Amino acid sequence: MFSLLQQCSSIQITTRPAGRMVRYLTLGLAIALPLASCSQPSETDPSATSQPAGSNTVSVLGVIVGDQQAKLEEALKPFEEETGIDVIYEGTDAFTTLLPVRVDSGDSPDIAMFPQPGLMRSLAAEGALVPVTEVLTRSELEAYYPDSWIDLSTVDDQIYGIWYRSAVKSLIWYNPEQFAEKGYSIPDTWEEMTALSDKIVAEGGSAWCLGMESGNASGWPGTDWVEDILLHTAGPEFYDQWVQHEVPFNAPEVQEAFGYFAEIVRSPGYVWGGKTAALSIPWGDSVAGLFDDPPKCYMHHQGNFISTFFPKDVVLGENVDFFPTPVINPEYGKALLVAGDIFSMLNDTPEARQLMAYLATPTPHEIWAKQGGFLSANKQVDLSVYPDEISRKQAELLTTAKIVQFDASDAMPGAVGTGTFWSGMMNFVAGSSAEEVTDQIEFYWPEDSSVVEGP
Repeated sequence: MFSLLQQCSSIQITTRPAGRMVRYLTLGLAIALPLASCSQPSETDPSATSQPAGSNTVSVLGVIVGDQQAKLEEALKPFEEETGIDVIYEGTDAFTTLLPVRVDSGDSPDIAMFPQPGLMRSLAAEGALVPVTEVLTRSELEAYYPDSWIDLSTVDDQIYGIWYRSAVKSLIWYNPEQFAEKGYSIPDTWEEMTALSDKIVAEGGSAWCLGMESGNASGWPGTDWVEDILLHTAGPEFYDQWVQHEVPFNAPEVQEAFGYFAEIVRSPGYVWGGKTAALSIPWGDSVAGLFDDPPKCYMHHQGNFISTFFPKDVVLGENVDFFPTPVINPEYGKALLVAGDIFSMLNDTPEARQLMAYLATPTPHEIWAKQGGFLSANKQVDLSVYPDEISRKQAELLTTAKIVQFDASDAMPGAVGTGTFWSGMMNFVAGSSAEEVTDQIEFYWPEDSSVVEGP
């Protein structure tokens, strides 16, 4: 449960329009912040006036809907009960279209829950967002999040977001029982992983399962492969330059990453069913091959969310486990490709500030984590709240990784990230060369689109 320092009964609020006005807000809510956060304004400060709270509501716009929305609302209940502030959450499938329209029309929600940082960065650059440091200092944020995650929410040296639900994509899934039966060992390096793949094929098996089909989004599992490899070969600085289009999409380093992926998808016998199966099998169904007897495949690259597609009789940690993407370049070992949802404040109100401060605490993270299907990069979240050992291991990766980069296709302009990059991966698996695919994506990169620089 979150708690306020008992010595602190008010918090200083600085509102932005119309000059500097300071409000004092008596808080029943207790948020664990250093005492410095609760300092009182000077008695001689003429701008310090006592003002009543506003509407006592805070509006939030996000992409979470359905059963997931119910879990989010459950996580917000302690905040509402302690403060008396009503959180009005609106979930929409059209978030990336709706939010900019509302911002332009002067109807911004108080807080937005971004499914990726690209749009957040753009709105921050436009001045539509309020820096989180108006609520929490960097040192206070560092008590909750690793620097790598704080950097992901930084634009022009200002921090604009608080991470909530997270995902880790640098995972290779396998069946421990099958590995034990065959005497296979977990590979630590890419070379060891390809040697293991060769051994599996030599013994009559298929090393990998891969499914690229996802309706209009077909191809995205391939983008995850390339992004993960590029991060492990070229490193985070180059990766970020690539996302920002400061280097061309078809740079030699990117084509090299495609080459590593080709070792998987084009080596004879590596992928069960070959390229035909890879192109046609739905991504959520492709992991099922790990659990057949005999198995169709022995390894599968996919994010933590693939667990929702495991057969019901699968026991986590017994029939299935994971290891991180093996090291390719030792300089960038243990790097993680991630995704996640980030909260940012658009309207600087006392209620919005209180909610942002609450969202940084472990309480709303632990409430959802206990229910399963949720990971957090908040390092104060007690790992014991996760319902299984797999989730605990994944959460520990998220909170300890020194190199973290967000999914590139989610951060690039939509015409690329959810367009030519996805379709290009389908063409690559079908047989097009890395040069052909990356040249085409570079050629069609929108001239009027730019990705806002991060840290």
